[in-house]
Amino acid sequence: MDITLEQPVRARLITGEDQELPVSATLRYASAEPFAVSLDFPAEVSLAGERVTWTFARALLEEGLRGPAGSGDVHIWPCGRSRTVVEFHSPLGMALLQFDSPALDRFLLRSYAVVAAGDEDVAAAVDEGLQTLLGNV
Repeated sequence: MDITLEQPVRARLITGEDQELPVSATLRYASAEPFAVSLDFPAEVSLAGERVTWTFARALLEEGLRGPAGSGDVHIWPCGRSRTVVEFHSPLGMALLQFDSPALDRFLLRSYAVVAAGDEDVAAAVDEGLQTLLGNV
C-alpha cells in the first residue's frame, strides 16, 4: 500500500533587498517514490502565478540539515542552530528560502517511519524509471 505524508511548513523568502517575506509550503513524501521529497508552493508565491513543486532527493534534505549539500538546482545548508536555507535555481532565476530546522527534521523522521533509510526498493525504482524512459518498447 502506498502512503503519502504531507506537512505544511512556513518559510521565509529572502529577497534581494534582504527582506524576509512569509511563504507557506507543503512538504510531501510518498512511499511510491521512496528516494524523493517534494516541496509544493501555492500559485500566489510563484513568478508564473502557478502552483510550483520542487522534487529532490530525501538524502539531500537530510545532508543539508547537517552541512552544505547540493550541486544542481537545489542547494541546502544549515543557518545557525534553528534555520535551514534551501536555494532553488531555475531558468527564471533563483529563490532563497529559510525554514525552521525542527520542522524539516520532524518531516524526515516521519518519512523514515514510512520507509526507513536503506529500505528503499531500488529494483522497483529502476524498473519504473526504465518503463518511463522506454515506454512499451
